[in-house]
Amino acid sequence: MCGIVGVAYSGGKKVDKQALEAAANKLVHRGPDASGIYIDNAGVPSVGLGHRRLSIIDLSASANQPLPNENKDVWVVFNGEIYNFQKLRNQLKKDHRFVSNSDTEVIVHLYEQYGENAIAMLDGMFAIALYDQKKHRLILARDRVGKKPLYYYYDREKMIFASEIKAILPLLPAKDIVINEQTLPFYLVYGYSRPPHTFYKGINQLAPANYALYESDGSMEIKSYWSLKEHILNNDTPAREFTKDDPMLRFKLTEAVKNRLISDVPLGAFLSGGIDSSIVTGLMSRLTDEPVKTFSIGFSEDARYDETAYANIVAKRFKTDHHVFVVTPSTIDLIDKIIYHYDEPFGDASAIPTYIVSNLTRQHVTVALNGDGGDELFAGYTRFIAATMSEKIPPPMRKLLSDVSALIHAPHSEKSLLARSKRLLSVLNKPLMERYLNWISYTRFDDVATLVNPAVFSGSVQYNYRDDVYSYFTQHLKGMEGTSLLTQLLYLNFKTYLPDDLLVKMDRMSMANSLEGRSPFLDRELIEYAFTIPDGLKMKGFNTKYNLKQTFKDILPKEIMRRGKMGFGVPLGAWFRTKLRDYLQEHLISGDPAINTYLNAKEVQRIFHEHQQGVRDHGLKLWMFLSLELWLRNLKKGTIQ
Repeated sequence: MCGIVGVAYSGGKKVDKQALEAAANKLVHRGPDASGIYIDNAGVPSVGLGHRRLSIIDLSASANQPLPNENKDVWVVFNGEIYNFQKLRNQLKKDHRFVSNSDTEVIVHLYEQYGENAIAMLDGMFAIALYDQKKHRLILARDRVGKKPLYYYYDREKMIFASEIKAILPLLPAKDIVINEQTLPFYLVYGYSRPPHTFYKGINQLAPANYALYESDGSMEIKSYWSLKEHILNNDTPAREFTKDDPMLRFKLTEAVKNRLISDVPLGAFLSGGIDSSIVTGLMSRLTDEPVKTFSIGFSEDARYDETAYANIVAKRFKTDHHVFVVTPSTIDLIDKIIYHYDEPFGDASAIPTYIVSNLTRQHVTVALNGDGGDELFAGYTRFIAATMSEKIPPPMRKLLSDVSALIHAPHSEKSLLARSKRLLSVLNKPLMERYLNWISYTRFDDVATLVNPAVFSGSVQYNYRDDVYSYFTQHLKGMEGTSLLTQLLYLNFKTYLPDDLLVKMDRMSMANSLEGRSPFLDRELIEYAFTIPDGLKMKGFNTKYNLKQTFKDILPKEIMRRGKMGFGVPLGAWFRTKLRDYLQEHLISGDPAINTYLNAKEVQRIFHEHQQGVRDHGLKLWMFLSLELWLRNLKKGTIQ
């Protein structure tokens, strides 16, 4: 796991070595073990590649990057892990000379052999930059799911890319660092910027399963090398009888865990006590000789957010070397650090415990396996039940229930059954997709216009934020009309919430602590197989992940099999009313907060006071405001750069 950065100039500008090194050093947390620079100012484009290394496989200097082929006319920098690199290496070694045992070197020789077709042959998590000196071409590529980040700034004269935005900004003229206001409504609704855009104009993300070709004339073309949608629509898997206890599912997940145990440094696992992390931990314990090191986090002041009791059951079952960290409101002093590592406002407050458990874990291991992806593949969210069940309710009854929800007084905690019921029922009369998108939002569509400062979009051309927000999700469902509702919802989550929120959170918070996270559930073969499993086996009545639990019932303790889904969060609602009330008021209400330029100050104040008075639980929304405020302050101070 590493950090990469680079530039390519087609307009005659030369690469500044000192500037490139400084940009690479912005990523030292992603790669504290070694650094390297390659520059070619002789041709067009002029190219510079920078790298910060976290040593995982082949710890020797031979595996340092940038790394070339034999003739030194193809160079690579790479962030991630290639899980099939040993198989590929065996295929390549008869025609190529290897100087290391790393997976990185396989990439450069595979490209020599197969050109851009090599990207589709890679199985793993990756962000890659390849410079082909003969073709005067820079190639950027990102893994199929989006586990590893890759940002870029492009115009006809230059391409600047990096693992994180903070490494791009120092390489841009100050005049080009401009806030992208149009991503604000999307952020207020879902807590992150609208992909592929960011909060910076001109800086975008390369989409998962895509690669970009930047040519010497300054042109750029983006191509896709894998499509889950095509796999779903053109599934040619031989007909077979699926069972609730699925040997093929067991085999594929076991192989995925086994492949992610390849490492020359110590490994462990995040253990929440949920279904997914418990299965991963159980399989690790059967595949390794030593006790698995496991890591959990809890909240002493609010049992509704504390999963440590369940994690302890699993740890005891598999005799793991278990470590627990208890979070208190005092950990809020980490907020500035967390915002720094995101480079953008980020509304998912579970970044706090993710950072802390990553920090704890890094004190013992360098690699940690996790359960990310299990919910998206095996229907783990209760909103899937709500969506499918609500479609069976006659429209008049849905309208009646929606009207009744207005009479429900919102309780103090957003975790309560009453609060969740009100949220579910309040939009029941809306069309299915709008209903679903409101369920997963921080701010309802109808409330955004009130919350945004009117001056932000007061130009002659009005920005239609509602259509923009809505279309981002619906675009993924084009062509999926012939598939089941559950398949569509699973696919939608796989293409949006998973890469845009969950994987961003895991990557930034783990890499902030120089820790590599690996996700067995996001193995390509397992993903493709999971989408062939019938709906009735994934979700049976009100039982989510039915076939996954049945397949691994010999591994899972009964207490874990029976428990409901808790989710990974923090008791912000309570914290913001007590020990962190003054901190919140200082940043959002007192003086002249930076967010007043973008948000309606009176509306922010109303939400703050409603929360303090217990009228509504606005904890998550207030965190989103706080994240935006701190990012704006850091940007003004220049600390993001």
